[in-house]
Amino acid sequence: ARRRTIQAMRIVHGVRGWLVARWELSLVVAISLGITGCSTTPAALQPSDQANRSAVSETRPASIKKADSSAGAASDRDEFFDPFAKSEEPSDGEYDPWESFNSTMFEFNRKADRFVLKPAAQGYNLLVPDAVQIGVSNFFYNLRFVPRFVNNVFQGKVTGAGMETGRFLVNSTLGAGGFLDIATRMNLRTPEEDTGQTLGYYGVPPGPYLVLPLMPPLTLRDGVGYLADIFLDPINWLVLPLIEIQGVPSAIAHKNRTTTSVIQLGRRVGEITNDRALNLEKFQGVEEATLDLYAAVRNAYLQKRAKAIRE
Repeated sequence: ARRRTIQAMRIVHGVRGWLVARWELSLVVAISLGITGCSTTPAALQPSDQANRSAVSETRPASIKKADSSAGAASDRDEFFDPFAKSEEPSDGEYDPWESFNSTMFEFNRKADRFVLKPAAQGYNLLVPDAVQIGVSNFFYNLRFVPRFVNNVFQGKVTGAGMETGRFLVNSTLGAGGFLDIATRMNLRTPEEDTGQTLGYYGVPPGPYLVLPLMPPLTLRDGVGYLADIFLDPINWLVLPLIEIQGVPSAIAHKNRTTTSVIQLGRRVGEITNDRALNLEKFQGVEEATLDLYAAVRNAYLQKRAKAIRE
């Protein structure tokens, strides 16, 4: 049983990635409906980045595994946790007072993946080579440099901030705009930081665990932090202005809300589908092998976040 549970943990990072993207997609759809006709009203927020995937039975070619191993930053984020393992560090606990509601939402999200996202990702996977998929993933990760850099600064991690800057400069130039992860090959690696971790660093408790429709697993603290990361992403107010700041110019004029919404929506759909296609092989047999997938994902998510904050 322990071995099966450990197997389930391997899906957690991939799980978190595409559900975060799915959360973003749902918010962008709401944004599109709400702002296209309101050129004088500040726009809603657009999320920028990764947890409950359903188990699947497909396999992928060995080439993707080799390519994944060369993308160091991605491999760092694939770490999983054994809920039965003893840790020398204290745990934040499993505060899940809304478990009944969360379990229902968890099942809803799994079915949405099973009947909508997974088939789309399978078709995409047939058309797009693995190397291109990895390049697209690297490109979107490189775009989210600013929130990671700022949160390193907020936590006083000067080395981490410098490393993020170096990674961005190297990959944006030598890496063809971020499609190639040259920085990892140069051993420029640093843990990914976000505002949820920054809040935890300053002692804000995680609050209850929460699962919502088409959203990733969260704690209340991480939900607030995730929204804050949207504000920290300059793409959302300098390039594709979903956040309008009076007097601040943008690549696409604020009045062109329909254009901005369509581009943002297309961007998110592309990233969601690409990420899901990259992770098709991670779920083979997990659904059948795990007695309580909800608890396994919850425990792994909470452990992962607690460890990230301690570090």
